[in-house]
Amino acid sequence: MRRWLVPMALALLSAGCAGTSGVGYYWQSVTGHLRLMQAARPVDAWLTDAQTPQSLKDRLALAQRIRAFAVSELALPDNASYHRYADLQRRAAIYNVVAAPALSLTLQTWCFPVAGCVGYRGYFDEADARRFASGLPAGLEVAVYPVPAYSTLGWMNWAGGDPLLNTFIAYPEGELARLLFHELAHQVVYASGDTEFTESFATTVERLGGARWLATQASASARGEYAAFDERRRRFRALTLAVRQTLDAIYKDASLDDTEKTRRKTAAMADFRQSYETLKRDWGGFAGYDPFVAQANNASFAAQAAYDGLVPAFEALFEREGRDFTRFYDAVRALAARPKEERRIDLMRLAPTPSLAARHTGARP
Repeated sequence: MRRWLVPMALALLSAGCAGTSGVGYYWQSVTGHLRLMQAARPVDAWLTDAQTPQSLKDRLALAQRIRAFAVSELALPDNASYHRYADLQRRAAIYNVVAAPALSLTLQTWCFPVAGCVGYRGYFDEADARRFASGLPAGLEVAVYPVPAYSTLGWMNWAGGDPLLNTFIAYPEGELARLLFHELAHQVVYASGDTEFTESFATTVERLGGARWLATQASASARGEYAAFDERRRRFRALTLAVRQTLDAIYKDASLDDTEKTRRKTAAMADFRQSYETLKRDWGGFAGYDPFVAQANNASFAAQAAYDGLVPAFEALFEREGRDFTRFYDAVRALAARPKEERRIDLMRLAPTPSLAARHTGARP
């Protein structure tokens, strides 16, 4: 399970305040992040510790090679992040809560200092996340999911930066590289209050960088392992994209009343789950996407869309800038400095397909 399921959560920076989210939410965000930072030790300390398993040493050494590649080949920040490691003794860094109406793919948003308005709330304790989710209005569909990593946008580099974590260190080589490139990209550009822009940019960097790493640095076995992993992901993404498009068309059809929309939605979700079972048979029973499918609803589909919706346009921008990462980042920074709607219009002029541009400008394809 990876990126599109596990959005970057600015748990510390989007901690809120008493006036927006309550003192309790602020407190769990700050203390949770501080505990994470305190658990981290320099990678060199782990590598020289006789108690560190060799398998972990190998992964940490790989992560350091990926980190150096990020600087030398992708022009990503050369700073303190990802030079330390922490074992959190749990399966996720944080847990995100997302919500959407019963007949819409528009995420509920919460507004915070620095991070702006975002379509999720992050909790360091799963029980806290589920408690908050259970208290949301009955008219909302809600999803809670584990997040393996989050970015502090470089704000914490003075204190050691964002660490490598047990929650993702064992990922396949290509996926580990992509995750690190994604999170470092958040330290390059962050557009406050525009999750889709921010996440699609980071997803673009991870895809471009991941492909370059695999082509030039990875072994044949690592490339083979990743190819099998990515083939399943691509097929699952294609399936979920088709479902999102079907649901969106249903919800926006003014000729249908809510009863008919609900009936068609139910049928679409049943088709989705049947199609997924077919994929699993093709994969020999691989069940890695079961957790997503089990709780799939408008909220989880909408959260997924925020991470790849603008990627084709960003890829076109990368090509326009001569496939030069530094020029690409400068162009994205310039877009991020503009008002949200203006940046979206300018970016979507680069979109390679009319349907994508239409989806973001409000026109019908």
